[in-house]
Amino acid sequence: MAKEKTLEDLFHDTLKDIYYAERKILKALPKMARAASSPDLKAAFEKHKDETEGHVERLQQVFELMGKRPQGKTCPAIDGILEEGDEIAEEFKGTPALDAGLISAAQAVEHYEITRYGTLKRWAEVLGMNDAAALLEQTLGEESMTDEALTGLADASANEMAKAA
Repeated sequence: MAKEKTLEDLFHDTLKDIYYAERKILKALPKMARAASSPDLKAAFEKHKDETEGHVERLQQVFELMGKRPQGKTCPAIDGILEEGDEIAEEFKGTPALDAGLISAAQAVEHYEITRYGTLKRWAEVLGMNDAAALLEQTLGEESMTDEALTGLADASANEMAKAA
């Protein structure tokens, strides 16, 4: 008979999911920075790449706190979201709507991460894993700030430029 799955199993499984996602995002961000036409958007993607390296390191610490080896598990959701971003970059290349599209793609990534980190933080608290919860909360805060910064860039110029064309 199969072993009963617990919240800790679910936590570990979801941790592997977001670890895979963060590592894929790390590879996608330089490509998004190259695709962006606005210097501010390029800079935002580059800044987030540096932050994402920190997110990967924090996740590795959470794995260590669990006594587990850091390991990813294929996440079809992030693969699909990143693929949509590639399509936008290709289809809107050289158009005034490009940056608005790249921002929307990046925010889809952020919102996915925010849901994952929010859930993992709650589960860590429920499991009494306070050190893990603190690490996850730190990343959750950074993901939320990135999302807000992207909204700011969209509102400041990208959406109007896309509309005016």
